[in-house]
Amino acid sequence: MRLVIDAGNTNIVFAVRGLLGWRGVWRIATDPQRTSDEYAVWLLTLFQHSGITRADITEAVIGTVVPVALYHLRRLVRDWFDVEPLIARAALNWGFAIKIDNPEDVGADRLLNALAAHQKYAGPLMVIDFGTATTFDVVDHDGAYLGGAIAPGINLSIEALHQAAARLPRIGIGRPHQIIGKGTVAAMQSGVYWGYVGLIEGLVARITGEYGAPMKIIGTGGLAPLFSEGTSVIERIDSDLTLDGLVLLAERNPVPVLSRERLRMVEGE
Repeated sequence: MRLVIDAGNTNIVFAVRGLLGWRGVWRIATDPQRTSDEYAVWLLTLFQHSGITRADITEAVIGTVVPVALYHLRRLVRDWFDVEPLIARAALNWGFAIKIDNPEDVGADRLLNALAAHQKYAGPLMVIDFGTATTFDVVDHDGAYLGGAIAPGINLSIEALHQAAARLPRIGIGRPHQIIGKGTVAAMQSGVYWGYVGLIEGLVARITGEYGAPMKIIGTGGLAPLFSEGTSVIERIDSDLTLDGLVLLAERNPVPVLSRERLRMVEGE
């Protein structure tokens, strides 16, 4: 089985992939100070509930946009599962061209989404990932990654509104029943939700216009279903897109091998 780890700015997703599909998917809040041993205690407890043992894990792949968390995640895989993880990065074999100025600058999650989306839906397409930031990524008909746009995530927008305006409360995210709010909270909820829908629709229209051809629009990330309720531009929701991309990337690249001697040398990296 393969251990799949997707480390984002807000949550880290751990999943186990077997021959017949996902055996389990679990989330924990991202904390760069959490040690490999702390991850192990939590994860192995969840393994027990799913009938998975440490010995079942024979491969691992990690994708992260939080570099400081990589050390402990790598140690988790090495120390507790005795395998060397594949780390998602631009230098690997992705099977498509990365047509941006500096490929090493692009977040692994964006490339993973592009890989999985093209494999599952074919291009040209756009992936909108609703995470800590909301990313819009374009894939052409050959699967090449063309770049995209990055906007502040909706939670960042809500927190900034609360912190910058002393009399405005912190609000939750939801689709308001009315656009014209009859109170402060209702007005904030309307402005945040429908304003974000306007951002989505505006960027999709402008990106599609610049590309010059129709594209499939795929939504992913935890808030994708919520915003798909308010707009017709998102054609499909795929919550497992990044995880599927990690599996596809691991299948395209050799399994890393690290000797015990080399392991002792790099443990302080």
